[in-house]
This record gives sequence, C-alpha cells and structure tokens, in this order.
Amino acid sequence: MKKRRAFREFWDQVVYELRENRKTFIVYSVLRLLVLVVIILQVINKNWENVFLGIVTLVLMIMPSVLQVTFKVEFPSLLEIVMLLFIFATEILGEIGSFYILVPNWDTVMHTLNGFFCAVIGFSLVDILNRSRRLTFDLSPFFMALVAFCFSMTIGVLWEFFEFAMDKLFAMDMQKDTVVHAFASTMLDPTRRNIAVPVRDITDVAVNGKSLGLGGYLDIGLVDTMEDLFVNFIGAAVFSTVGYFYVKYSSRRSKSLVERLVPTPQRERKYGGKHISDDK
Repeated sequence: MKKRRAFREFWDQVVYELRENRKTFIVYSVLRLLVLVVIILQVINKNWENVFLGIVTLVLMIMPSVLQVTFKVEFPSLLEIVMLLFIFATEILGEIGSFYILVPNWDTVMHTLNGFFCAVIGFSLVDILNRSRRLTFDLSPFFMALVAFCFSMTIGVLWEFFEFAMDKLFAMDMQKDTVVHAFASTMLDPTRRNIAVPVRDITDVAVNGKSLGLGGYLDIGLVDTMEDLFVNFIGAAVFSTVGYFYVKYSSRRSKSLVERLVPTPQRERKYGGKHISDDK
C-alpha cells in the first residue's frame, strides 16, 4: 500500500513537471500524438520491431520529467524541448522513417548534437555540486569543462559499444557500412613483417562469386564508428569551451546560452499540496 501511494505521488510529480511549462507541454503533446499515429500504422503493417521502438520513444519522452523529479533538478524549457525533438528525430525519423539512410549526414548531425548535449549534462553535474550548500566544492572552470567533455565522450563510446553488440549478437547493422575505394592492410603482406599493403582504385567487390554492385569495397562499420566519435568530440568540445568561458568570465553571450541549457538545483515547489525543496 505504501509503495503504491509512493508511486502515485511520484507519478503526480512527473505529470506536474510535464505540464509546468506551456511551450514544453505543447511540443510534448504534438510529438506524442505523432508517435501514437506511427505506432498504430506499424501495428497495421505488423512491423512489431517498429512498434517496440515507438513504445520505447514514448517512454524516453517522459524521461526528462522523471529525471527532474528523481534528482530534484530543474531543466530549462529550451533543453527539454531540444531533448524531445532529439528523441523524436533519432527514434521515429531516424530508425522508423529511415532518415539515417534517406537523408545525407542525418546520423552525423544526431551524433554531433548528442556530443553537445551530453556535455551539457556532464557540465550540469559538477555545476550543481558547486552550487550545493551541503557540499564544499570550488571547482575550477577548466576542471568543469574537462568533466563535461570526458562525460560526453564516455557516453559516445558506450553507445558505440552498444551498436557493436547489437550488430554482433543480432545482425542489426547499427554501425552503418561505408563504401570505400582504397584501403591498406598488413594481412596482405606476404613477408609477415607488419607492412601495410595498399589496395587502390577499387570499383567492385564480389562475394561468393557474386558482385555486390556497390562500386567499391564495403567497410563494415569502422568508418561510421570513427566518424560518430569524431563528431561527438566536436559537439563535446564546443559546449565544454562555452561552459569554460561561462564559468571563468561570465560572458554575456555564453551566459545566455548556458543558462538556457544547463539544469539547476530545484527550488521549493508544490506537488499536490505538498512543498518539496532541495535545500534542507
């Protein structure tokens, strides 16, 4: 009974967070409606994998509110809206809508944004520690930027591990293949002296005597993985730099951007007649 009551109170808080900001709630409602339509269409087409992705998307869309309630932090409305759009763009447009295949550089843009916003989260973690009244921290701007950068890169690497595992275990091809026209390999060195032998001007590859018709050699995931990590690096570096100047110099431009993106400790608020505060 107590667990049920606690869950109900928790869910009321989540719903409150969802509806607190009018702009965020409108975006959430529109995207949720679109996801439900997609799920219905996938059920009609009996595409159960996409139905599962749609359900996962609905769950992910309430996660910002769940995180706010769980960790008692306040997400700026801009950050919430961008997170919702990012989830929709990756799962619905990217996976179900095949934008990763149909739209050039869609995957690159998504990974760049992922690096940027993971750096936002990493920066906010140490920023909240710096603001806490219960802990004594005075972290340097460089250290805060470094933590944000390393946090983002770690998330990027873990995601690539996940993609590799899905490809290896379930043959999903999450690490998209790339057609290349040249490579070098030590496995082609007849002397066995670790000399990379170049192969150039590849126009076709045959497997089991049958041409793949791709106009080049099929690289299995490596190029895609390294490009994803590189653009994740760019996104992480950009925000870490902005965060550094925000803390060190309180630049008006960076301050405006950072404060509209970085979560802050939650002030006292009212959920169902009860006051909840982070400062105790």
